[in-house]
Amino acid sequence: MKRKIAILLILLLSMIILGACSKKNTVSESEVKTEDNAQVKIQFEDDLGQLVQMDKQAKKIISLYSAHTENLFALGLDEEIIGVGKSDAYPAKVTEKEVYDYRSDPEKVIVADPDLVLIRPFIKKSNPEFVETLENAGIKVVSLYPNKFKEFPDYIKKLAMLTGKEEKAEEMLSKFEKDLKELEAITKNIEPKVNVFFEATETEYRTVTNDSMAARAMKLAGGNNIAADAKPMHGGTSIASYGEERILENAEKIDVYVSQRGAMNAGGNLHAISIRPGFETIKAVKEKRVYEINEKLVSSPTFRFSKGVKELSRMFYPEKMDSLDEFKKDKTLTREQLAKMTVMFNHKGIFVPTSKYYGKKHNDHVYGTFEDVTMDHPNFDYIETAALSSYIKTEKDKFHPEDQVTRGDFAKTLYMLTDLKDQAGTPNIEDMEKIDDVRMVEVVVENGLMALEEGKFYPERVVTENEALESMERIKKSKQ
Repeated sequence: MKRKIAILLILLLSMIILGACSKKNTVSESEVKTEDNAQVKIQFEDDLGQLVQMDKQAKKIISLYSAHTENLFALGLDEEIIGVGKSDAYPAKVTEKEVYDYRSDPEKVIVADPDLVLIRPFIKKSNPEFVETLENAGIKVVSLYPNKFKEFPDYIKKLAMLTGKEEKAEEMLSKFEKDLKELEAITKNIEPKVNVFFEATETEYRTVTNDSMAARAMKLAGGNNIAADAKPMHGGTSIASYGEERILENAEKIDVYVSQRGAMNAGGNLHAISIRPGFETIKAVKEKRVYEINEKLVSSPTFRFSKGVKELSRMFYPEKMDSLDEFKKDKTLTREQLAKMTVMFNHKGIFVPTSKYYGKKHNDHVYGTFEDVTMDHPNFDYIETAALSSYIKTEKDKFHPEDQVTRGDFAKTLYMLTDLKDQAGTPNIEDMEKIDDVRMVEVVVENGLMALEEGKFYPERVVTENEALESMERIKKSKQ
């Protein structure tokens, strides 16, 4: 009898334990209750291991990490973002937001009364008192940061859960994956592959771990990471030790040397790298294939990562990735196509704004403020880069991307695109009175980049893509 009772007690206890475990592991959002008995709609563990529970999506957000800010805007949020970090610089709308600093008094954040403050683990580790003060004031603080490329989708989905943008997140992630696959489809067939060294920081010539976002970007761009075996400096970081000695051991193998530039992890600039003792033996230095890339494009967990991959591919395989063959058409040239042509022709890296850039006074166009070129425009980066490089003359707030390019306009672009020298014998241009910038046109004609027709220039005539391409080919030949 006692044995039967014991068996029954064991079975009953087992059922209770199993039931409890089952509830713990299969709880749906609607079943979870907070301590005040409110229904929880959002629940997950953040990257500091803290359980996040919210009964509704955030509507007043302060983002203290630039990647969070950028991704929130990408998900379609704007009014909900009431504050951003001190170093945030993308998109241009961040300049309209109140700035908060996790290194300063948390009282400013508390007074703003946000229903969500987004940080990353580094902020909690470096300024624990700031975060604790916010939490003690009853403010919801969530820490997110994907250390590895494969963690990026889950990170975006968590941002979407917090803000009610799940559908938009799926759409953006789908496009992101599609863009990367299209780039990889091009670069994977390019042979031979270039060997690349990626300098993450000038301090001790560190690189990145092979599972980092930057390493993934190199691979997708078709590069062979020569430091693929580099080990992380410590747990939770993608920065890896490498050192001068190992770099120089591979000097003759390094086809391309990429230096990451930015506030957090700054590699050396082009000049500094070229004059380092012993670095003159590096193949990439000898062949002038040392490039800089902004850390926001390859090491920051944002949708701009795909742009970073494309930029790296342009560095690795410029003749392929910046080929102008697509312009071999007798089609009237538009301003947006001219912008693309000029940036590709000069292998110019796309412009990436910084917080310092917005802190300066600008009399002319400011990045991201063209009223007729939105940030999702297919040629946005080419247009902004061409405009800010003065390749194309623009108005301050409008670019007119679909306008046709005249011979007068194109002559100015050719003049700005390269270093043209005055040639003997100034041409006699009969319709000079119709030309705005006479000397520019004269120099372009003197150098044989554009021709007169029976003594006239006809500045108002439109230019075809083929004609523009022929002029650019003449520039190439003149430099050989």
